[in-house]
Amino acid sequence: MFDKLESIEKRYEEISLRLSDPSVISNQDVYRELMKEINNLEPILEKYREYKALKAKIAEALGMLSGNLEQDFREMYEDELRDGRDRLPEIETELKLLLLPKDPNDDKSVIIEIRGGAGGDEAALFASNLYRMYTMYAEIRGWKSEVLDSNVTGIGGIKEISFSIDADGAYSRLKYESGVHRVQRVPATESSGRIHTSTVTVAVLPEADEVDVDLNPSDVEIDTYRSSGAGGQHVNTTDSAIRLTHVPSGIVVTCQDERSQHKNKDKAFKLLRAKLYELAQAEQENEIARSRKSQVGTGDRSERIRTYNFPQGRVTDHRINLTLYKIDEIMNGSLDELIDALITEDQSKKLSHTGM
Repeated sequence: MFDKLESIEKRYEEISLRLSDPSVISNQDVYRELMKEINNLEPILEKYREYKALKAKIAEALGMLSGNLEQDFREMYEDELRDGRDRLPEIETELKLLLLPKDPNDDKSVIIEIRGGAGGDEAALFASNLYRMYTMYAEIRGWKSEVLDSNVTGIGGIKEISFSIDADGAYSRLKYESGVHRVQRVPATESSGRIHTSTVTVAVLPEADEVDVDLNPSDVEIDTYRSSGAGGQHVNTTDSAIRLTHVPSGIVVTCQDERSQHKNKDKAFKLLRAKLYELAQAEQENEIARSRKSQVGTGDRSERIRTYNFPQGRVTDHRINLTLYKIDEIMNGSLDELIDALITEDQSKKLSHTGM
């Protein structure tokens, strides 16, 4: 581990020198890549320098305590030695976590797809609840969200919805939300008070830039049609809705939420790129797919990950056996306690897997 940290320190110093080179500054692509790399190395280097400073402080305290000291000074250095030895394992663990292989998508924004599963109208209503939960979470964190496409029911439910959350690092926190979410509650339409169980599927896709996906325009069939809302009510009277069909993969995406055909087309291509990026990852990154089996966030859409039990006021995440009796807070977007626990468990499993 420490050989790796030494090489990181040398690489950091090398990049720092290159960033002051006028030829690098004038080449924006190279400059941008180097800035990205140095920003990734900086937290590791800061922690490593903190570790080395603490080791030096412990050595100094040991050296001083080996000599003749007045009682006050001896007590002072004994305190420094004790505090340093207590803190050292914590820094070592923090360094190990910083050195874990980073998911290349962690810095990306996300596209989230929510679909009602088993349960009919109740599933559609809960899909609407989950959409509200995620957009409220985004609002709490100061992130921007935007609907890409939606299919709503006449009673306020959502059959399916796709929306983006634009923020650096959104994927690093929301990737754990992919899977089947189960709800247990008494539907508003249930006169006998019987508890129903319904399911909703959530897929979290890293948003793909144009450089991430080789999308040939000739491979995409573009159809326009008239937008319509719940109950057959026309959203407008022009053919502004867009349907994109990617012929090689068979992927079809639609967007009709904007009145402008141009805006719908932009949103549809945004969604298509994310789906193609996800497909490419599934096909090309078999090693990553295997490693995910030992991690918390598998991203498997068929995996039941969480239960929301309204009569008992609890939310249970089945992957880490965590139950929180805070269902109202969670449904209002307070997801950090759940997500932080998932991240901690994921990191712990990765550490044991790497043997660090």
